[in-house]
Amino acid sequence: MRADFLRTDDGSEVVATASWNGRRVVVESDDDDTRRAVRRIFRPIPVVVEDAAYRSLGANGESVIQPGSIEWFRAAAYARAGSEGLTARIVPEVDGPGGWDPAAAYRSFRQDMTRIIEQGIRPDAPRDAE
Repeated sequence: MRADFLRTDDGSEVVATASWNGRRVVVESDDDDTRRAVRRIFRPIPVVVEDAAYRSLGANGESVIQPGSIEWFRAAAYARAGSEGLTARIVPEVDGPGGWDPAAAYRSFRQDMTRIIEQGIRPDAPRDAE
């Protein structure tokens, strides 16, 4: 999965990208200040979100998402980009076949998407680069 970042004042050009390689975030940008800003967005601390999808049945209020997962990557991009003067756009990078399989309905949608995205991580993608 990849997050493209655009400036909030001029949202026409991608100024940085961040990719989730299965273990960590890889940040790319030509500008050092922008690269540092995106690294601050993905600092490895929990993200608090107001999203019903993360709540257990019958719960209300905010949810805390711990670092180290695709959900955390997505939540951090959306929740923290504005404070750095950026806007996040999530781009799923899935190679090969994918999609919803009715025979696999025993999985939740979130589990199925995580499985598809993890299978789609390109083997040539850097896994430890920063």
